[in-house]
Amino acid sequence: MDIITEPKWKSYVVETKGPIFTPELCKEIIDLSNTLEKEQGKIYNEARRTNRERRDSDKKLRQSTISWIAFNKMQPVYDDINNLIQKINRNNFGFSNIKIMEEAQVSEYKKGGFYEWHTDSCIEMNTEPLVRKLSMTLLLNDPNEFEGGDLQIAGKVLLPMKQGHAAIFASFLQHRVTPVTKGVRKSLVMWFGGEPFK
Repeated sequence: MDIITEPKWKSYVVETKGPIFTPELCKEIIDLSNTLEKEQGKIYNEARRTNRERRDSDKKLRQSTISWIAFNKMQPVYDDINNLIQKINRNNFGFSNIKIMEEAQVSEYKKGGFYEWHTDSCIEMNTEPLVRKLSMTLLLNDPNEFEGGDLQIAGKVLLPMKQGHAAIFASFLQHRVTPVTKGVRKSLVMWFGGEPFK
């Protein structure tokens, strides 16, 4: 998996020029996610106090369903992604001791689905020894299957993503997914972390 990448904006955002996953692998991951339990996407914020406030806040900021892929369900894929991210990190970011921190998330945005501006460095993670440093979003389905659903990072619109292509960016950057106006957008999201920034 030797994909040439294009750094943007002081190397805080990298887009792959070629696909990381083949259409066949994308379909396998979509099919696998369809067998997994789905839940509503949530927003993490310590300021919320009650479950009702949390639900109301989540609906205003994020409308998507998610499922989590256990490491043992696709270990070779995790290994390939880890190798690629290590190379991208060395060439573009230079963060220390980056590794996969969490299971991969498949996000599904149906018509009207969106995710407002946010960062991936959630407050609850301050109690953990590792912090998210890099985020990756990979488009799983054909972009002809939906309209809208653009990934925007730090106020900039990325080039329209193609199936199997990915954007890798610093987790502290504000980013969002604009509302899907037609069809369904499916993506694979992963995070890579390390020791806290100093």
